[in-house]
Amino acid sequence: MPELRDQLLHALADRYAIEREIGAGGMATVYLARDLKHDRQVALKVLDPELAAVMGVERFLAEIRVTAHLQHPNLLPLFDSGETANGSLFYVMPFVEGESLRHRVDREKQLPIDAALRITTAIASALDYAHRHHVIHRDLKPENVLFHEGQPLVADFGIALAVSQAGGHRITQTGLSLGTPAYMSPEQATGDRAIDGRTDIYSLGAILYEMLTGEPPHTGTTAQAIIARVLTEKPRAVRTVRPAVPVHVESAVERALEKLPADRWETAGAFCDALTGKTTAGLPSHVSAGRSRTRELLAPTSLALAAFGLVAATLAVVEWRAARRAEDATIIRFEVPLTGADRSALSPAPAISPDGNTIAYYGYLPNGQPTVFLRALGELSPRPLSGTESAVQASFSPDGQSLAFFSLGMLRKIHIATGSIRTLAAINLPEGVDWGRDDRIVVAV
Repeated sequence: MPELRDQLLHALADRYAIEREIGAGGMATVYLARDLKHDRQVALKVLDPELAAVMGVERFLAEIRVTAHLQHPNLLPLFDSGETANGSLFYVMPFVEGESLRHRVDREKQLPIDAALRITTAIASALDYAHRHHVIHRDLKPENVLFHEGQPLVADFGIALAVSQAGGHRITQTGLSLGTPAYMSPEQATGDRAIDGRTDIYSLGAILYEMLTGEPPHTGTTAQAIIARVLTEKPRAVRTVRPAVPVHVESAVERALEKLPADRWETAGAFCDALTGKTTAGLPSHVSAGRSRTRELLAPTSLALAAFGLVAATLAVVEWRAARRAEDATIIRFEVPLTGADRSALSPAPAISPDGNTIAYYGYLPNGQPTVFLRALGELSPRPLSGTESAVQASFSPDGQSLAFFSLGMLRKIHIATGSIRTLAAINLPEGVDWGRDDRIVVAV
């Protein structure tokens, strides 16, 4: 962005000499600059102009100052921050000449196990320190881990939080997002604002997973596809990809990547101890091997809620499905073309109407937006169901006239013929939905 660089040259001429652009991301453009007062090279990061335009300057700078107090050997410190005369918001960090973890993983694919663990425990130590000072990173990824003389340094700590706190929901107006899909926790992916340090623990688990296996826990051709898998799928076990990884390390990573924050390590320090063998990398003490979840019953007419244990619910569903044998059923096969950018396997599983004549499945529009598609036996091609954009899962009503589906943290139902939509309840991190014959919707969360 030559125009922005020229503006900075003039606006910061008395403080920094801008040398060249060295990187650009969703939130900021990074320049190599010289701190004229201290005669040192620095990385000067300028927020995206659109993002800066919808943010309160004083609030942003106040939040940035919080991170300036963090001092840890594995944290890249914050030198300076401010606003230029033309309204550009910037912050300054040391310039690190070494490579990033992103470059190293791209080059080596799978890092040596001991090196991956050494890097992870150093980052975990930094996270533990920051979390104890009530600062969350929110955008931890390999690009934000830099190496200086072999020592990993976490950059941009708390910057995403500052942007989020200062910009609020208005940030979405810019088309930018906070967090990176492949390393984003499920609660962050659903827009839950009440997140804590366990979102960083998930991200660190995803980074370690990639260092050990050569790829992130969830991949896809679009951001939407990745987020859908983050919310609904469990990653392959580390040792199925790389058997040499110790069992306790695999268990520690698996727990770090749990969908629910309550099922993850409570602190980054506990995750670090598990990786080094100081503690058992098993399940949380309050959760047994047959992990308990909560199920909610929602009657669409009254929106009454009731809860019961997943184990009992699972057994009931298994018995119900086992009783519905189709020993004499006629098998009908037809192809369902996957629409849009992501042409991988159908996930979650398709829903079939009670009369067996229609299938509803989760796919993508040409613009990459997830939606529900319907395909009837008598139709040659599927059609998107308008109103189900951003849907994650679906289940037919007993009469086949409506669908229940999750969208943006809400359980909704849509009448297929009329397109009428009704929001039933807020559901955080859903794992499944089934519309029973008694007209109750069963949700696994």
